[in-house]
Amino acid sequence: MERSVHDRGGRPDDAPIDRSEHELADWELLTDALVGALGARGLMNVDEMRRGIESMPPDQYERASYYERWLFAIETNMTEKGVLAPDELDARVGG
Repeated sequence: MERSVHDRGGRPDDAPIDRSEHELADWELLTDALVGALGARGLMNVDEMRRGIESMPPDQYERASYYERWLFAIETNMTEKGVLAPDELDARVGG
């Protein structure tokens, strides 16, 4: 059985792990707050978030940052639930 891109356990890799701390950008803080608000309102739970992240296409997953993966999961889940229309966020940000 082939592993999904998110399943890193036991995969050999020579790349060093970046353990440095960094200040979160405003959009990252807002993304974190959005996840908390969606959870508090019962619109998305941790299992739905995980499934959303794990459903990212492998090439997109590899290029995405931690919070970009969260945004993908939010958009995926909110679109599936009819809270957002397909491509609504792209249209709103001019994408």
